[in-house]
Amino acid sequence: MTFEVESGVIYIFCKNKQAFKQADYFYRKKENAEKMLSFVQSLVRKHGLKNDDVRSKYRKWVNDSKNKLSGGEKAYNLIDNQGEVYRIVSMAAPDKPETRSHKPLIHPITKKNCPVPEKGWRYTDKSLQQLLDKELIVFGKDESTQPGRKYLLRQNMSENVPSLIYYGGSDNALNLPFDNPKPIYIANRLIDSVTKEEDIILDFFAGSSTTAHAVMQLNAEDGGNRKFVMVQINENTDEKSEAYKAGYFTISDLSKERIRRAGQKVLTDNHGKEGIENLDIGFRVLKIDSTNMKDVYYTPDNYEQAALDNLESHIKEDRTGEDLLFQVMLDWGVPLSLPIEVKEIQGSSVYYVGIDSLVACFDILNTDLIDEISKDKPLKFVSSELAIAHDQDKTNIKARFAQLSPDTQVKFI
Repeated sequence: MTFEVESGVIYIFCKNKQAFKQADYFYRKKENAEKMLSFVQSLVRKHGLKNDDVRSKYRKWVNDSKNKLSGGEKAYNLIDNQGEVYRIVSMAAPDKPETRSHKPLIHPITKKNCPVPEKGWRYTDKSLQQLLDKELIVFGKDESTQPGRKYLLRQNMSENVPSLIYYGGSDNALNLPFDNPKPIYIANRLIDSVTKEEDIILDFFAGSSTTAHAVMQLNAEDGGNRKFVMVQINENTDEKSEAYKAGYFTISDLSKERIRRAGQKVLTDNHGKEGIENLDIGFRVLKIDSTNMKDVYYTPDNYEQAALDNLESHIKEDRTGEDLLFQVMLDWGVPLSLPIEVKEIQGSSVYYVGIDSLVACFDILNTDLIDEISKDKPLKFVSSELAIAHDQDKTNIKARFAQLSPDTQVKFI
């Protein structure tokens, strides 16, 4: 899996169902680094600076999974005699050996030459000497070990961390019969590393919806309000598979059930946590379909009487009011995630989107119905031409809104 980040949206791409390839886009959270430094300071205050117990306790703390440190952060598991937290990085030059230093470094204790990398050091003679003067080069017990560069954590609070996450487990997709589900731990760390608490995460290859599970879990952990969009083609499960036998006839069926189970599991796992009752675990299922409108783009000589009879309505006969509502939401740029409430008013179904951001009714309209809707002062009201009993009613409806709710935009499709 690789991903790109653009305008607060994470686009996640699965190249291979068998492999999960991590790109080098993880960024260490500054608060994690500060937490690491703070823990070392508390150990030093308690046990003293030059104390092996301090180093042992710190390494154990770094490897504790509950601290949620990435592989790059865990690499900072050493403490020097000044109390600085650091890691050791190779100083070998990757290329252009002719521009690099090739002088041997002298071991400070044995006074013998240490091995020089095949292509030399990645520094010039001058830079190498500056590192020596600043005590930023780490030597081994004797001259047989090639020296490394000391990277101090306090100087690298937000550097790129390695593209590897140390994780050897697997995922059972909450006991759903799904082949090769992505590990929830990996998805959680990926999303946590590069998103803010209000971002949208888009997974073009939803599968068992591990990504949705990770988003809800992460929101429960840090109080975020991230949203997910899962995309899955209409792919059938194998008739011989356990998924098919269990009643999951498409991958989407598995994906939807995973989200349901994941939401309940996140609530259960965080029972008693402050604010958990406000966690949004809901989701809406939409599918791509053809337009609600009939094809009316014919030249006059191509029309026949049967075609004209068919065009008495420009809306396809099999489309519901909900179908029309979502088309309007898309056309007007209304977020599809907004809450929708259906109210029965004067015997008609009236859709309220985002409380009263958009109100729609595709049943036959009358004055009493319009008067009731106008009381809610909606920002927008939409209906269809078919909902108008008489031609003059369209003008009367707009005039009624202008009188009772003048700020409401009225539109007919």
